[in-house]
Amino acid sequence: MPELPEVETVREGLNQLVKGSHVNSIDVLYPKMINVTPEKLKVTLTNQDIKRIDRRGKYLLFRFSNDMTLVSHLRMEGKYDVEPEGTEPTKHTHVIFHLNDDRELRYKDSRKFGRMYLIKNGDEHTLSGLGTIGPEPTDDDLTFDYMKSIMNKGRGKIKPFLLNQSHIAGLGNIYCDEVLWLSKIHPETITNTISDNQIMELRKNIIEEIKMAIKGHGTTVHSYSNAYGEAGQFQNSLHVYGRAGEPCERCGTNLEKIKVAQRGTTFCPNCQHKVTKNG
Repeated sequence: MPELPEVETVREGLNQLVKGSHVNSIDVLYPKMINVTPEKLKVTLTNQDIKRIDRRGKYLLFRFSNDMTLVSHLRMEGKYDVEPEGTEPTKHTHVIFHLNDDRELRYKDSRKFGRMYLIKNGDEHTLSGLGTIGPEPTDDDLTFDYMKSIMNKGRGKIKPFLLNQSHIAGLGNIYCDEVLWLSKIHPETITNTISDNQIMELRKNIIEEIKMAIKGHGTTVHSYSNAYGEAGQFQNSLHVYGRAGEPCERCGTNLEKIKVAQRGTTFCPNCQHKVTKNG
């Protein structure tokens, strides 16, 4: 699933490609993907301009000139690209926006898990998931006091805690493994046992890792590509994710892979000591 750096990379590319474009017509080839009827989507967004594309967590928000927003969640395999008008759609093309400059903005999804929600600007809080999303992993939004407060209340394991989008926006399996390794925290450590110094280190690593991953245009593990159809580059900078059985870069111990909250989780058994109980 694309995580925050991948979605942000897609957002940046889409703004370069289609910001300011006028929508002449829309084809909805898979109606189950949207929360309104195809007719409602077409009536609402046809003859409107795409003012810009914003992002919140893992959600893209297409802002239109009539104060409507199309919220898009890519889920596992969703991706956008721009093609010349009349190019033959692939079998995985599900929504096509015909633009006024002989181009088409297309949404493709081989697994059909992605979803789109048409809402009025300002109604983002009404959407399940988006309405309860936590702060963005930035210096301004993700404060130490906030992290200390929610982590001291946590009674479960740190890995699923970080995956919970209501705690911090945008973290997924890849970057959780990476920031826990960087912070020398075992993924099964009980959240409220983590010291203030470790919280400060974890916060710093979350912010820096996401920033670097965005700069590297995201991580391509399976099929992720940006709006230009290009793979990410940050997979070349991963320390633990996808490297089970290889030596840890810090200590040389072979990395191990376990399941935590049903998610494959790679860590260093030497650098990341397991703490599961208070005290």
